[in-house]
Order: sequence, then C-alpha cells, then structure tokens
Amino acid sequence: MATIEPSQRSPGGEPRAAVLTAAPSPKLEVRGLDVFYRGEKGGETHALQDVTVDVFPREVLALIGPSGCGKSTFLRVLNRMNDTIPGARVAGKVLLEGEDILAKDYDVVTLRRRVGMVFQRPQPFPKSIFDNVAYGLRAHGLADKREITRRVEQALGRAALWDEVKDRLDAAALGLSGGQAQRLCIARALAVEPEVLLLDEPTSAPDPIATAKLEELIAELKADLTIVIVTHSMQQAARVSQRTAFFYMGRLIEVGATKQMFTRPRETRTEDYITGRFG
Repeated sequence: MATIEPSQRSPGGEPRAAVLTAAPSPKLEVRGLDVFYRGEKGGETHALQDVTVDVFPREVLALIGPSGCGKSTFLRVLNRMNDTIPGARVAGKVLLEGEDILAKDYDVVTLRRRVGMVFQRPQPFPKSIFDNVAYGLRAHGLADKREITRRVEQALGRAALWDEVKDRLDAAALGLSGGQAQRLCIARALAVEPEVLLLDEPTSAPDPIATAKLEELIAELKADLTIVIVTHSMQQAARVSQRTAFFYMGRLIEVGATKQMFTRPRETRTEDYITGRFG
C-alpha cells in the first residue's frame, strides 16, 4: 500500500510532483486466528476468536484489555508456546515475513530464535549470569568461545545490564534483583539476535526505577526490533508503543495508533475500558 505526501512548491512557486511513499510490509500478519483450550472435564474454551491484525517492523505494539481477555494467549501463539500446552488447538494463519509459522513443517527451533519471548515473572536459570545469557547460543550450536563471549557482552549491553554485572559474570543469576533478573532474561533473548521480541507484562512488579529502565530499554530496542508487549498499564502503553490493540473476551475489538486509541477510540467498548468503566 502506498501513501502520497502533500505536494510542495518549488522555489519558483510551481507545485512539485507528489512523492509516492511505500508503506512498510508487515513483519507479522495474523489472519483469522482462533485458539481453543480443552478443559479438565471435557469441552473446549474458545480463548481467541477470529483475530486479524498486522505487526509492522520496528514498532512497539501494545496489547491491552482486562485479565483473561486473550492477550497472553495471543502473544504465545506468535512463537508457538501454546504447542507446550496439552489440549491447546490453534486455527488460522500467522505469517512471519510471508511464511506461515503455524504450518506443521515450520521449524519451531528456528522460530523461537527469530521470535524471542520474555515472561511476566523473570526466570533466570540456576546458572551464572554469563551462562544464562550464553544458554541460547550454545543450544543453537554456537561453540566458538570468543564469539559466545562477544555476543553475551553485547546482549548485556543492549539490555542495559552490562555496567551492573560486568565484574561478576560468574556470580549466580538467582542473586539478582527483580528488575535486574528481568533485564537478564531480555539479554538472554537478545543474545540469539531475534527479529521480534515478545514481552508479557515485563514490568508487572511495582518497582518504578526498574520500570523506567525497562521502558527506556524498549525505546532503544525498537530501532532494530519489532516488539509486542502485553501491559495492564494504559499509561505504559501510551509511553512506549506506537500502536495499541484492545482485546476483550477473546476478541480483538480495536487496533490503531496509540494516540488515537487513547483520545478518539472508534469503539464504545474501548472507550469504556480506557476510561475505567470496566476492567
């Protein structure tokens, strides 16, 4: 799809030809996505219903909505974490640069290198700080010690953690603070050089300093990455995202530019949620 910028006048006053600017192709295209979970007593829960949305390169897309509305389920579909849940069933298409990642022959290991995920609760491994970040590199077959060291240091730097841990890389990662542990998990994801980063409520802990650091980090990372973040904080969505998607009862109600969503939402349900009438 292309957009035409307004024509401008030349120094002599003649109107210049309009400039045709191509809009970026989506990084991710989700089409008619449905997710079902099998209940313990039989039957199925329809967790996501007919979700269609695009995610563009080098943008932050925030997912908002009340608890249980399908935000985290949607996030997990994007790198097939739902494959690990017994009884989960997914229908529809999710295209990563045109390839359907839900296809049976799509390599899930490759997918999870290209699409990294950081969970709500930081989960450092019971290893050293260095080995936590190096874990994915070794799992993907990298054996060169120099390259591993370079990539670990680079990832810690990108995650704004290097200055805090550079003198204790051999220390246990379980000794880090909550905010540091979350940035360590981000560094672990960044080490394998993903193209997309999924963040599931990464600042849910009530630590304003850690939250500020993570939001600054997100602003820096979007220069190179596509980021999808689940957040319960509408203030955070307004601060970090370019576009916002509102989910309610398993459906995508509205998606659009964040400023427009928070000032002139198209849907009544979106306005009711943003203004605190429910949720």
